[in-house]
Amino acid sequence: MKKISLYSSMIALLMAAASCSDGEDNLTPVPPPEPPDPIDYSEEWYAGGENGTVFNATARAYKQPMEAINADPTLFRQFMRGEEIAGKSYVSADGTGYSGLGPVYIRKSCIACHPSYGGHSKRVDVFDTSDSRNGYLLMIYDPASPTLDLASKYFTGMTQTRAVPPFKAPIDEAGITLTWMTYEDEHGNKYEDGTPYSAGTEYEGTLIYPIVEVSQEAILFKDFDMSKHAASIEATIGIYGVGLLDAISDEDLRTQYEEEQSRGYAQGIIGRDIDETGLNPYFPGKHPGRFTYLCTRATLDNGPGANALWNITNVTRPDRQYHYITAEYAKVMSEDTDVQNALKLTPDSILSYLTSTSLTPEMTMEDFDAFMVWHRGIAVPAARNLDNETVQRGRQLFYDTGCTACHRPSWTTRADYTPLPALSNQKIYPYTDLLRHDLDMKEPGRARVCRTTPLWGRGLLMVTSGHTDMLHDLRARNYEEAILWHGGEAKELKEAFRKMPKDDRTALIKFLESI
Repeated sequence: MKKISLYSSMIALLMAAASCSDGEDNLTPVPPPEPPDPIDYSEEWYAGGENGTVFNATARAYKQPMEAINADPTLFRQFMRGEEIAGKSYVSADGTGYSGLGPVYIRKSCIACHPSYGGHSKRVDVFDTSDSRNGYLLMIYDPASPTLDLASKYFTGMTQTRAVPPFKAPIDEAGITLTWMTYEDEHGNKYEDGTPYSAGTEYEGTLIYPIVEVSQEAILFKDFDMSKHAASIEATIGIYGVGLLDAISDEDLRTQYEEEQSRGYAQGIIGRDIDETGLNPYFPGKHPGRFTYLCTRATLDNGPGANALWNITNVTRPDRQYHYITAEYAKVMSEDTDVQNALKLTPDSILSYLTSTSLTPEMTMEDFDAFMVWHRGIAVPAARNLDNETVQRGRQLFYDTGCTACHRPSWTTRADYTPLPALSNQKIYPYTDLLRHDLDMKEPGRARVCRTTPLWGRGLLMVTSGHTDMLHDLRARNYEEAILWHGGEAKELKEAFRKMPKDDRTALIKFLESI
């Protein structure tokens, strides 16, 4: 931080003054320099508002509790317990502290997809969920309706590729092929001045995108025709600050949607409205979606973490006393002779177990509540270097170019955020409109329309996670490529970036790295 550099400068001046003394020939005391003015931590430094920001830019930047958590011993204990729950791997054996995994699952723990808790894993070349770098979720969908139909008769929304024996996974990972293809845009992957994209790096002049193929032999369901479906991958999203996004009012989100619709530019698509009964038509409804790439989750209590803790591991709890599986999967497993012989149960007994809605809870509500305190209470890292001249130039370019049309800089949270009152009335800087847009990417997979990614804290990805992979499938290997993949509604902004002088492009990226 600048404050450190100022203090260092003051010490250096004192040392320099002392070195100018020439023994007894110079007895006039050298006055110490005036103390430096304190840094003006104006509101933009507080990305998560005064109550939701932490000044930490280390490898643990995404793991810090908000001050309201630290100040309350009960909340702090719950937060630490929730962090433990997120970091532990579940097992299938009964009678252990973290039992309940299966019968099928996606990962054994939250941290398996979210290294450093707040970040996402890096881009990989092989779809292997035992690889700690691979945080991807596999999606099987109908290409004629990619955002809605997930072949849900057979597969869960996030496709399971692991199983606890004798049960079998819906898809065998050995039959999943992930290939990174090269892409050349209409400009030959060059800027207006002739400079190749990502010049001077190992990625110079290249853009890439993934193709996912699943062999028919890898599919558990014999009557499922993979040739009529498609597969894609989606990286997990960041966790930090989600309590603040949850605290934005529905009315403000709908107002943003209506304002974008009126522009005719960067139109935006509002997330589905959701309540406790599940998915409802877009309007009217209780809550517009704001979480997940497709905005399919509207509140944190019914959001990605609350659901993922159950559906990633299939660990039951009092409010989810059933398995995250499809009826078709239960039917196929009950008819499988290997399963019958291993369990020594009849098909009806196996089916009854797999489809039961009154299973014994494997997680207590006390632990789940603690997990939600952790989930809601992770702070946002403060912005950095905003007083730097290059960063300030980049900020001006970000605004002048029109990036704020979708990456709305700030919101003010509602006045009555009951789950964590300290998050009420906070001016935050997530740089997102929480709406979906079509960027017209090459082979986008299921996420053809995708939520505007919150940009706060992402400049610390390399520090916290060891990479800078971005976008919904991590095709962008740095900020530069992320901008260059902006087509569709944001094509004009990409072209403006392409036509900037090199120094301006650098300044814009420096600004993104600072927020």
